Amino acid sequence: MKKLFALALCFAAVGTMSAQKSVVDQAQKLAGKSDKIAEARTLIEQAKNNPETANDVQTYYVAGKIEFDAYDDALKKQMINPNDESVKPLEMAQQLVNGYKAFTRALPLDSVVDAKGKVKAKYSKDMIGKLNGHFNDYFNAGGTFYNEKKYYPEAYEAFMIYGDMSKAPYATKAMQAIPDSVINTAYFNAGLSAYAGNALKESAAAFKKARLNNSDNAQNFIYEIACWQFIAGNDSTMEKTAAREIEEVARAGKDKFGMAQPIFMNNLVNSLVLENRIDEAVTLISEELAKNPDNAALYGLRGYVLDRKGDNAGSVADYRKAAEMPGVDFETLKNASKKIFKTGTEIWNTIEGPQAEKRNDVKVNYFEAAKKIAEKAKSIKSDDSDIDYILENINYALETYFN
Repeated sequence: MKKLFALALCFAAVGTMSAQKSVVDQAQKLAGKSDKIAEARTLIEQAKNNPETANDVQTYYVAGKIEFDAYDDALKKQMINPNDESVKPLEMAQQLVNGYKAFTRALPLDSVVDAKGKVKAKYSKDMIGKLNGHFNDYFNAGGTFYNEKKYYPEAYEAFMIYGDMSKAPYATKAMQAIPDSVINTAYFNAGLSAYAGNALKESAAAFKKARLNNSDNAQNFIYEIACWQFIAGNDSTMEKTAAREIEEVARAGKDKFGMAQPIFMNNLVNSLVLENRIDEAVTLISEELAKNPDNAALYGLRGYVLDRKGDNAGSVADYRKAAEMPGVDFETLKNASKKIFKTGTEIWNTIEGPQAEKRNDVKVNYFEAAKKIAEKAKSIKSDDSDIDYILENINYALETYFN
């Protein structure tokens, strides 16, 4: 009786397996029939969710075939009649993404042992052919999604697939020969898509892929930094991670673009200062100044770092030099006027008694010097409220202390 019962269980298991395989076979018969795609998807989802077929290569091969066949059928209709209303570009784009996900899930499962014990792939050749044949379509799919404001995950996924496929083990020589600049445009577009969809970590990851693939687009680096700044601003637990990432990107940007893009030096220095690596920041700027002795922004940046270090004399000296140099920018002038006026006020407060010479030195070399710098800044940007506030305080000091 026990043997009969065990045998019955075996037959039941075989029957269940057979039923599930039958579901996959039914779905495969519907592949390529555009009016049956919903039914085919329903059947294949049953197979995916059943333990008996959830890890079967045929399940995912058929799932991908359903999507690619539907796409190819729609493409044929579109070629015959570009105005065919039954053709839906968004649906076609999604079919491409669905097909890619299914086939890349199937490929690692595709191994069949033949009668001689040799492992052979049953579906891989067909799947790889389909993937490679639709390679360029993924970039177009990303554009379709983006234009329809389907930023994330739709456009992001399509652009990422295009970028990743060129480096896949199955990529053709033609795909591998695609210039880095083209691949990086796809990753950059993926980053923009995720950014627009508020998926900041995914956005940063896409920009990073482009950066590590020899991107020469400075905006790629800038957006990656921006992602991590927003992440840190929205989640305090991510501040240390963000700081490390920003330092990495900023250092890479500085090495690649130098002072042609000062934003990278600024962010790198700021990262070092936030981690209290002040001396390292000073050394970094000084080394760059040795190569760019006429760069006012670098003097202003070192002035800022020396201020954080508590070196008032060094900070003021750098700010003064920066303010006198041709091509000095607005922010450097504004910071210089603030620092010099603040230092003058601190010196003023330490003077006891008349000491006319010391007080006059503060007037000329600090208050009036700061005013001159602030006015120079205002000539560049007349509507800045900070400059108006600085000038108001300087004028008050001059009128109050020396009249």
